[in-house]
Amino acid sequence: MPELTDLESRLTVTELRPSYAIPSVLAVIGIPLWFLKFWAIAGVLLLFSVFLTFQTATLRLIFTDTSLDIYRTNSLIRRFPYKDWQNWQIFWAPIPILFYFKEVKSIHFLPIIFDPQTLEACLELHFPRK
Repeated sequence: MPELTDLESRLTVTELRPSYAIPSVLAVIGIPLWFLKFWAIAGVLLLFSVFLTFQTATLRLIFTDTSLDIYRTNSLIRRFPYKDWQNWQIFWAPIPILFYFKEVKSIHFLPIIFDPQTLEACLELHFPRK
């Protein structure tokens, strides 16, 4: 087995576990609304629930020492180097539902379809709030 270089041995990689909490809550709200004949509202909630369930099952957030990487299955979709970050926030602390971060040239919003505690811990580790 080849020896790791000093740099390779210091690299930390954390993959966030998926969380189906938001898609599940949307479905739990949408199903009774469907039976109460609020079809438009129920339909939107249920479709969004299915969409988020698919995203939760296929997307992976991976924190490395230099960037936040987003993968779909095994393919890298996007890399966000921390050096380009300006700010981040997790909205609604009692029940985290939205992750926001700002880069030099753009802003990004992601629903919390990942373990929120690990997400916040990784954010504090790799890009501490000032």
